Amino acid sequence: MKRTSIEKIIADLPIVSVLERLKNSLARHPSVVLVAPPGAGKTTTVPLVLLDAPWLGNQRMLLLAPRRLAARNAAHRLAATIGQRVGQTVGYRVRLESRVGPTTRIEVITEGILTRMLQRDPALDGVGLIIFDEFHERSLDADLGLALCRDIQGVLNETLRLLVMSATLDPAPVVDLLGDAPLVECQGRIFPVETRYVNTPSTQPVERSVTEIICRSVSNREGSQLVFLPGAPEIRRTAKRLDAAELPDDWTLAPLFGTLPRDRQDAAIAPPPPDRHKIVLATAIAETSLTIDGIRVVVDAGLQRTSRFDPASGMSRLVTLPVSQASADQRKGRAGRLGPGICYRLWSAATHRTLPPFNRPEILDGDLAGLALELAVWGVNDPAALRWLDPPPAAPFAQARKLLMDLNALDASGKITNHGRQMAALPLHPRLAHMVLSAQQEGMGDLACNIAALVGERDPLHFVGFMRDADLYLRIDALNADRDKRPFSLSDGHVDRSALRQIRAIAAGLHRRLGIRPTTSKRSDAGRVLAWAYPDRIAQRRPGSHMHYLMTNGRGAFFDGPDPLSANEYLVAAHLDGQQREARIFMAASIDRADLMDQFSKQIHWQESVAWDPTRQAVIALRKKMLGAVVLATEMIPHPNPEHVQKAFVAGIRKQGIGILPWTRALRTWQARVMLLARMDVPHGPWPDVSDNRLTGTLEKWLRPYLYDCSRLSDLTVQNFTRALHQLIDWQQQQALEELAPTHITVPSGSRLPIDYTAPVPVLAVRIQEMFGLSASPSIAGGRLSLMLHLLSPAGRPTQVTQDLASFWQNGYPLVKKELKGRYPKHQWPDDPLAAPPTNRAKRKTRPSN
Repeated sequence: MKRTSIEKIIADLPIVSVLERLKNSLARHPSVVLVAPPGAGKTTTVPLVLLDAPWLGNQRMLLLAPRRLAARNAAHRLAATIGQRVGQTVGYRVRLESRVGPTTRIEVITEGILTRMLQRDPALDGVGLIIFDEFHERSLDADLGLALCRDIQGVLNETLRLLVMSATLDPAPVVDLLGDAPLVECQGRIFPVETRYVNTPSTQPVERSVTEIICRSVSNREGSQLVFLPGAPEIRRTAKRLDAAELPDDWTLAPLFGTLPRDRQDAAIAPPPPDRHKIVLATAIAETSLTIDGIRVVVDAGLQRTSRFDPASGMSRLVTLPVSQASADQRKGRAGRLGPGICYRLWSAATHRTLPPFNRPEILDGDLAGLALELAVWGVNDPAALRWLDPPPAAPFAQARKLLMDLNALDASGKITNHGRQMAALPLHPRLAHMVLSAQQEGMGDLACNIAALVGERDPLHFVGFMRDADLYLRIDALNADRDKRPFSLSDGHVDRSALRQIRAIAAGLHRRLGIRPTTSKRSDAGRVLAWAYPDRIAQRRPGSHMHYLMTNGRGAFFDGPDPLSANEYLVAAHLDGQQREARIFMAASIDRADLMDQFSKQIHWQESVAWDPTRQAVIALRKKMLGAVVLATEMIPHPNPEHVQKAFVAGIRKQGIGILPWTRALRTWQARVMLLARMDVPHGPWPDVSDNRLTGTLEKWLRPYLYDCSRLSDLTVQNFTRALHQLIDWQQQQALEELAPTHITVPSGSRLPIDYTAPVPVLAVRIQEMFGLSASPSIAGGRLSLMLHLLSPAGRPTQVTQDLASFWQNGYPLVKKELKGRYPKHQWPDDPLAAPPTNRAKRKTRPSN
């Protein structure tokens, strides 16, 4: 290929003005950063221009693309630009597919393929340039690839050059990471795009809002449209609404998302015929690296679906989030590649200013198990040994390493094992790689390959209504039926045939790689195989529930509706929604208890449990056969350790509340009397705090010694409980308690009446007549505290409350006397109560008649 042909091809491209500067910068520096706007043609032109660079020589260059579709599309465009077929000067490598030849100089690869190449050949022999395209997406694989390339640059590969390209990248951190690399900027000549903000109601489904905008644009004949939606479900619902809207005959709908068959992806990218228009309903897959011809209008729902890993639950879940300003600008730029365009944004201009400037790097929120495995193969235990834009967070990385140890990928010292190297060689998540290799040793490799493909791709079965079936084996049946061309259907749903074809292709690739031949399998084998991947998600049905399960990791899982799989006592969950406390089960397989006992015999252990049972109000001592948090068998311990029993007894009381102890009225009165003296300055102090809170906090100190031979609450007698409380005060305090805070007091009538200590001020309830002759209120605590008198009528009803008896006789009694004399005329109501004799009789004495 001649240099003049390249110059002719790129002469009219916006980026042509900076190409020579880029070549010169790479000649002088090992790393360069290029920022060029959408539509500048950098993906197509830069690799071709750099082919004849003297510093590259005959070495190959690798062009990284963020997705398989983008890699294939870029390779075809590059090859078409120079009039060749893919596989000659330009080729590509993606997962389970390769089109390269002996003359290939430009290899377009996905970011994960770069890691595989580095692990096989750390020097990357024959590679002189690696181009990280669309680096602003900050995928985990791109960050890892850049870190590994920086590790070998100038050491294992002395001539390797790195070029980081993006349209919306914040270049400063990358320039710094690459050793103050030159920054080449291109302003570009993208056509103007008019931005129209459409602030739709937040309560309105996104597909309804999008459909309204699409139909309005179609009516205005504004041109072919690229519509950004968060995921495939929204794309399907939008397509259904547009079908119902009866668009003009010259309009074609084309969905575009990652799991579509390749022919349908290609159809979405291809330009429409001259007399037709196209509406491409796409996920973020169309945001970068793809050139979709003929687009004049972008409709942006402003949402993206991304995975978030939760270290607390050990699970990932998909979340729908607003896009960043950088992503919104990338999407907008798709409307200005061929001419002036329009971008509809389904949010307000004010909202746009609040969006995050850039996408959050996947390394900060993603599952780091694969990263940790790759680093272990590379010989790195501590990520700090490499240079990162954003280093992996410590807690998720430590959890990932723990998982790899559980999967036997790392030894006790944290070094990679032979099994771990075999896992890393497979294009699977470490869990699934471990599953396939373990099952292969047990003669179930065929089933494991199918399960790995099923779990790694989207669910091929879609249910309608309330009925669901999460059974993994039902999907295996569908896969086998599709392979054997047998009929398979769902009475309450439909089968996604394109998804089945994709799953079959991935499974076939694993079969070829591992040399596994198809075999027959039993339904029960599916659970055994899946358990190798997810030992932490083995689940046992909770007692008394048909829908809720407890997993070995200690978290709950449930079916949110009727499901045939809930008839099984034990399951292994593959797909969950990632909630920490109770995760919803989407896909699982049943497993037999006997298989669990056999398969995980080394992980099963006996655990003694001495714990309080609140329903029985007793300490129950058990031996439990445990697999994680799941109890497989239970037996009673006949003679448990007495100290353990006492400890559990105290813990049970603390949890249920001290009120369950055998309190009597006399003991509650004793507690109140001691607490009263503790609040006052009285002799023989300090007096202890015997409040419920304090007693609860010190149960081990004052109660535990009295729990010997007690395993049930009923074993603790009132006598022992009384002794436990009374020993909280010494002998002198016990004597002083009776003097300073007596339980009873003798009133002028001679009656011995109880004092109520439950009120803030102790109360003496007494009939008025029994207090005649007493000039001052009775007191306790050595005269320091007057009792609160509840003066009663002859019928025992309160008539006056006072703490100052003298004031009552002088001021209150005349009124009370007048009222009570009318109601109780046969009783004595003297005018001078201080001179009258007290009496506890209900009525005055009458003289006998003669």
